[in-house]
Amino acid sequence: MRLFVTGGAGFIGSNLIRWVLANHKDVRVTNYDALTYAGNLANLRDVENDPAYTFVRGDICDARRLAEHMSNHDAVVNFAAASHVDRSIEETTQFVRTNVLGATTLFDVALRLEVAKFVHISTDEAYGSIEYPDAFHEDDALRPNNPYSATKASADLLARAYRMTHDYPITITRTSNTFGPYHFPEKVIPLFITNLMDGLKVPVYGDGRHVRDWTYVVDNVRAQWLVLTEGRPGEIYNIGAGNEMSNRDLTYRLLDRYGYRDSNVEEMIDLVADRPGHDLRYAIDSGRVRALGWKPEFTFDDALDETIAWYRANEWWWRPLKEQGASRRRGLGRAG
Repeated sequence: MRLFVTGGAGFIGSNLIRWVLANHKDVRVTNYDALTYAGNLANLRDVENDPAYTFVRGDICDARRLAEHMSNHDAVVNFAAASHVDRSIEETTQFVRTNVLGATTLFDVALRLEVAKFVHISTDEAYGSIEYPDAFHEDDALRPNNPYSATKASADLLARAYRMTHDYPITITRTSNTFGPYHFPEKVIPLFITNLMDGLKVPVYGDGRHVRDWTYVVDNVRAQWLVLTEGRPGEIYNIGAGNEMSNRDLTYRLLDRYGYRDSNVEEMIDLVADRPGHDLRYAIDSGRVRALGWKPEFTFDDALDETIAWYRANEWWWRPLKEQGASRRRGLGRAG
């Protein structure tokens, strides 16, 4: 297989590329990435000399460059996206450009080149918030509540339109919150880990009651590969490990691992004003992808321990990123 991965220098994309190269020696991977703020070639330093791997710097809004490099590939997996909710509130136009116009350009080029398989990575945030104990299914309506999720929902609807109008079956995966190695340090888990390594407080939005389902990145990419190779073209698949917890509970679990418990827990938490349009609870039913044979291999606690160990061992990777963005991260990366 000749696999074209967009956004492959980002968090989940780079983990997918590394996993594919390690587990499928017959696959050739092209990584197409614009190297915006969260795109980092250091994410793939360990595979950059692999003969099965090729990197191309390019913008997904550039149809000509896309066509030049996508040609002769068997499948596309689109991870390219602007993905941080806080940034989307401040920079909505950029999110529309990348997540809507960029996705549409990809769909157009892949359709024209007759690429056989296309998996578009979306998010559970596109559904909006849901009350306990209900969970969203793939055919439920999309009700996004922030600019990031609205742009992802827009791309999902365009993918549906390509299927209905052009008979081009773009498969969609909607994933829950994902964490693990190479996660950009403005995101909540790596931000908290690196703050605690430096003896700093962790910022939590509002009262910390917001609930998320957490999936380890290795389990996520295994699911993406299964959908690509075994899934029904044009189908939608929710991907979530079922590790549902409040941000407050997540914070306590991290603080406990750094020795903060009982009377000194609260002194390490910085409660900050909630962000606009903050969804209370995300929850998805992943029965469809589990029917393909997928299930998480990692418990949440084991995956969290693996993640902490990785950040402790790879300060060379995250320290420069965190220092470069220190001024901007005031108000970013809080639990949410």
